Amino acid sequence: QVQLVESGGGSVQSGGSLRLSCAASRFSLDHYALGWFRQAPGREREGISCISSTDDSRSYVDSVKGRFTISRDYAKNTVYLQMNNLKPEDTAVYYCAAVIGYRGGCSTSATTYEVSGFWGQGTQVTVSS
Repeated sequence: QVQLVESGGGSVQSGGSLRLSCAASRFSLDHYALGWFRQAPGREREGISCISSTDDSRSYVDSVKGRFTISRDYAKNTVYLQMNNLKPEDTAVYYCAAVIGYRGGCSTSATTYEVSGFWGQGTQVTVSS
């Protein structure tokens, strides 16, 4: 069964760091663009970062710009989200999603991945003040 598996979530204090991983199982991510999303209780899912299939385009939402870094390791078939200087408002369930054949870089729109992509099961990140 093809799937994405997130890991690396946890509980940290404000100002701390976490690195989330998104590993592909039973398929190669080489030709996929990937996005990271998060959903806090009572709020809509928010796209926060994405990376193109060729690793030459990355995008961040303003609220995480300068604090989060997305990267990918083709050899490990994994995409990462390094999160530094975490704030309580970063508390959410974090999801990765992949879509093949996306042209023009990458997308932080959930619709892009819902139509023809894969989603992971999510990992909880809790930041305390």
